[in-house]
This record gives sequence, structure tokens and C-alpha cells, in this order.
Amino acid sequence: MARLYVLPLGECCCDRGRVLTPGLHDGERVHIPIVGYLLRTDAGRTVVIDTGIHRSHVDDPDRTWGGTDLAAVLRPVMRTEDIIDYRLAQLGLRGADVTDVINTHLHFDHAGNNDAFPHATFHVQREQVAAATDHPSYPNQYWRLPGLRYNLLDGETDLGDGLLVWPTPGHVPGHQSVRVALPGSATFVICGDAIYSADNLRYDNWAGQQDPVAARASALALMERATAWGATVFHGHDAEQWRTVRKAPDFYE
Repeated sequence: MARLYVLPLGECCCDRGRVLTPGLHDGERVHIPIVGYLLRTDAGRTVVIDTGIHRSHVDDPDRTWGGTDLAAVLRPVMRTEDIIDYRLAQLGLRGADVTDVINTHLHFDHAGNNDAFPHATFHVQREQVAAATDHPSYPNQYWRLPGLRYNLLDGETDLGDGLLVWPTPGHVPGHQSVRVALPGSATFVICGDAIYSADNLRYDNWAGQQDPVAARASALALMERATAWGATVFHGHDAEQWRTVRKAPDFYE
């Protein structure tokens, strides 16, 4: 039976206003979840959606952004059990067992452990790869690696087994969100960073996105699709929602 697991992959301590809702809650420090997902399909595929922050941040939280302006805004908080290999082992899996990885985008908290999946095919929008290549906002050392196989997508794509990806730009060019439809059961929409948290919708605040106008349009269209599908929507970094989510080794089926 197909199952969807929500993987706790650590946290970031961040300035809530500056990162999520500029102009609201500025200066308030909060811990936001870093999340990955794992789908085991009836057809035998094992699919990871977003790979979290690189495991080196357990010992060195400043590994990526130390010495930069961003270090004052957000700082990884990771324990050994937040390493993605640990979470997979809880489910009896290894990185080599994963057949597919979907990156909603290539920021360090969504593609930081791409190297953990040597046999996977990575599904990313072509526009996002073009934007991320050699760009310091997307540390290339975590995803642009020899031997990783990227399937570059051009728009909405049915990946089979209930997986649909479609562009939701605004956070970054080529950002994509993911629908997971479990056979004869529940449907989920994984926003990535198209919607950070419910506060974005509640206050109509998109100022934390690279292109606020495009982000707002993407988010509203995403919510329309989710409503039509009767889907549960998982926001990207919503601390309040996180308290209510079933976390691996528990699952949705």
C-alpha cells in the first residue's frame, strides 16, 4: 500500500518577520521546521521530495552562511537524528534505495542532501537549474555534483504514481510544487516555499518572496487546485502546522 512519510530534518532559528512575513513580527526569533517527504508507491518506487540541510550542519551550523549577512537572519539547528540518512534508517531504508528525488527548488534547505541518493533521478524545473547554476544563493556544492542525474522539466509534469509537479514561481524562478495522490485515499499538496506558512495567506503577505506579485498568484492558484482536489496542504516552514503533522515513522495512507 502506498504511504507518505513526513521527515523531520531539523530547524532553522530565524527572524520570523524578515524571513516569512516582512513588516509583521520583525525581530521575533522562531524555530521553523525543515521538512522532507518520502513516498513509497504501490509500483515499488521510493520517492523523496526535498532533501533538507546538509548533515555537516550538525557539527557546524555556520557551514553555509557563516560570515555573511544571512547568518544573522537564519541559523540551522540540527541534531544527529535530523540527518536524512537517520530518518531513512528508521524506515528500514538507505539512500541507495531511493529511485526518485523531487526538489521543489535548489536552496540549501531543500537540496542540501542530494548527494545522499546516488541512484536516484532528480526532477527539477529547467528554469530553476538555470537560475541556480553558479549562483551563491543556491550553494552549488550541495546539488551540482558529478554523477547525479537531473531530469529537467519544462512546466507541469505527471511523474506517475499519483505524482504531479507544476511551476509555482515567485519564491524563485522555476520553483515547483507537488501533488501526491495516494490510490483510493488522500491527496496532499506539498508547497515547497510557494507558501511558507498560513500567515502568508492570512495577512496576504508575500514580501518575503523574491517576486511577491508572482508568488501571490502562484499561492492563490495552488490553493484553488488544492481545494478542487480536496487536498491537505503542507506549507513550507509553518511551525504551527508542524505541531499537527504526523511525523515519520508514522505515515499517511
